[in-house]
Amino acid sequence: MTNTKLRTVTIIYYCDNSLELMHFIGQFPQNSSGRVIISEQFKEEKSIIAVCDGEITILNKVGDRIHLINDY
Repeated sequence: MTNTKLRTVTIIYYCDNSLELMHFIGQFPQNSSGRVIISEQFKEEKSIIAVCDGEITILNKVGDRIHLINDY
């Protein structure tokens, strides 16, 4: 039995049928060089923008707040 090391990451992505930016926090196995292995099943119908180390708190995403130009 192999001892698979898991790594907590935040994945930022959007679904192929929407431009709404999404994120997922979870644990994924990593290979011997430390690269996270994301399953084809998870990647299905998604375009991954970034894989961040650890649990990231996203305060704002594109489209969360739309302001007028002079609304500082």
